[in-house]
Amino acid sequence: MKSNEASETRGGPSADGLASAARAASGNGLPPVHLWNPPFCGDIDMRIARDGTWFHEGTPIGRPALVKLFSGILKKEGDRFFLVTPVEKVGIVVDDAPFVAVDFDISGEGDRQSLIFRTQVGDLVPLDEAHPLRVVRDPESGEPSPYIHVRAGLEALIDRKSFYRLVDLCVHATVAGKDWFGLWSSGRFFPVIPSDELP
Repeated sequence: MKSNEASETRGGPSADGLASAARAASGNGLPPVHLWNPPFCGDIDMRIARDGTWFHEGTPIGRPALVKLFSGILKKEGDRFFLVTPVEKVGIVVDDAPFVAVDFDISGEGDRQSLIFRTQVGDLVPLDEAHPLRVVRDPESGEPSPYIHVRAGLEALIDRKSFYRLVDLCVHATVAGKDWFGLWSSGRFFPVIPSDELP
């Protein structure tokens, strides 16, 4: 394989073929992946690392346009991730979440504020009822891993610098009779950590 490019996987599906099919199906927006149910064609040697880097055959894919193209044909079924086209479906490995939220913009203040996140592939995702926040805490260290729902079961891990900015926006509120430390966006309060568990 040429450095920083996807090429054909010997004896298996072709990454170039997937890219060509994705280009043909994309048009001016995201392909209708949810409507496609092609036959499973095996796994391809492709992996998304926790920091959002895509690898093919162990080499980072250095072309942002190609990564964005592949991200548009990503589908989750159960606990597995696939790249799908109208005619084939191949399995890939995702270390954590397939996207990383690398920044966000704020408009408004207090309970009237709205946040819009930007992923590593350029998707814009509002923090709202359809795209909620989820925080998972390590059972041993208590270290939080925050995620925002992007689409169709696909999430973005919110990077550390963005999470620190989020914490600065957090306030205390009562949800279902319990006090939480969290933040407002799009008219909804999103809990981050129980107030009584703050250090």
